Amino acid sequence: MAPSTLGAFIDIDSSSQILSPPVAVRKDDRAVSQPSANYELNEIHPQTSTVGSNLVKPPTTSPSTPMPTLSVLENRLSSAPANDVTEFATDRTAMSWKTKWRLLSCCLMSFGNGMNDSAPGALIPYIEKHYGIGYAVVSLIFVTNALGFISAAPVTHAIEHKLGRSKSYAFAMSLLVVSYVIIICQPPFPVVVACFFLLGSGIALGLALSNVYCANLPNSTTALSCSHGAYGIGGTVAPLFATAMVSSGIRWSLFYIVSLVISLINLGYAWWAFLDFENDTPVELVQPTASRPAAEGEPMTRKQLLKKAIRNRTTLLGALFIFAYQGAEVSTSGWVVSFLISYRNGDPSRVGYVSAGFWAGITAGRFLLVHPAAKLGHRIAVVIMVAGAVAFQLMTWLIPNVVGEAVTVAILGLLLGPVYPSSMAVFTQLLPRNMHISSLSFISALGSSGGAVSPFFTGILAQHVGTMVLHPICIGLYGVMATGWLLLPKISKRSE
Repeated sequence: MAPSTLGAFIDIDSSSQILSPPVAVRKDDRAVSQPSANYELNEIHPQTSTVGSNLVKPPTTSPSTPMPTLSVLENRLSSAPANDVTEFATDRTAMSWKTKWRLLSCCLMSFGNGMNDSAPGALIPYIEKHYGIGYAVVSLIFVTNALGFISAAPVTHAIEHKLGRSKSYAFAMSLLVVSYVIIICQPPFPVVVACFFLLGSGIALGLALSNVYCANLPNSTTALSCSHGAYGIGGTVAPLFATAMVSSGIRWSLFYIVSLVISLINLGYAWWAFLDFENDTPVELVQPTASRPAAEGEPMTRKQLLKKAIRNRTTLLGALFIFAYQGAEVSTSGWVVSFLISYRNGDPSRVGYVSAGFWAGITAGRFLLVHPAAKLGHRIAVVIMVAGAVAFQLMTWLIPNVVGEAVTVAILGLLLGPVYPSSMAVFTQLLPRNMHISSLSFISALGSSGGAVSPFFTGILAQHVGTMVLHPICIGLYGVMATGWLLLPKISKRSE
């Protein structure tokens, strides 16, 4: 961006203090502290420009005053108090192609994550048969997967700082590649259980970094809906592939060849897409606003940031919310097929597609309902969707035929789909930006472990009382979600 253009927005003096631009008047008569995006930068005269009813005059600087680099501006904005920092316009055109490739990389990794999470639902009956084990034992894959997620939470920030974003993604994908290679060889069941620990660690690391990246893009709602919509697509196609393969007599472990290929592609692509990411960050990040707080106080060490993040109310409630959400989502996907086989006399070669319908609903919800939810307000929309999920979970439990339950499961997925990206958008607004990686990695890793813990306990109880226990467990988890959501702090608005 040319110095003259920056001059229209930033006042630079000897104290290096960034001044707020004058208040502009919007159509809704509310004052805002930045010019309207409808005015192109090349139309702003370097001497005097009119924005709304206010006059923007360039600052007076001496010829010897150096122009700050974007990195310097980023550091100043990050360290300034929240009430002294305003948005400033940055030219993102030069970086837009990188942003698109990186967002596509996040989507592809989410696609692979969705396949990994939804496949066990269709494969569990065949894994049980191959190893001669019951619900309780096969559920150990969910336990170690949860432990992998939890183990990644405290080290994500350190790994990203040590290796950089590009190599961190490559490391995460490498864990997935190694795990899939071992599972394909159909080793003893304890080895399969250990592989799910590595899968949990790798997915948690990549997921945390992707959530932070998407949540800080200029249009975070769209980015998050695309990323998590891709997760839903992966969750939809995996049961279809898995059911078709095992129904044709192909051994269950060979399904993971598909996951292996996708992980190899993601390893190379993510490494390339995020090369030199740290040097590009200033022009890709959204600057602090009233609803996206700036960093506060003096710079802190990674250990101090992690401690502060863990004690933060939004972080703790966010982790609880995502824990319950992922628990209900993966429990439904993982055990609804077994429920239909046991209680509705469903054909295993056909009811496996019900899980695909559930994930198709999630995918449709993330692509179709996220924007209406944003217009309605994420806070209200999530409450409505959770209430709807309770109703359709009850229908899935009580309707006495496979076809009716297949429909209700798909609608249940449709309602659950927008919840994750909507909640991440709210968490990002509530958290200071210097805590994003620490807090969102904690929320993603510890919270997403619910997708492993809840299915495990469902399997333990199903061993004794039957798979119908799935439904009261999920309804209880929806109650936990509603409680955590309602206790979140309100998004503060800056007073002009």
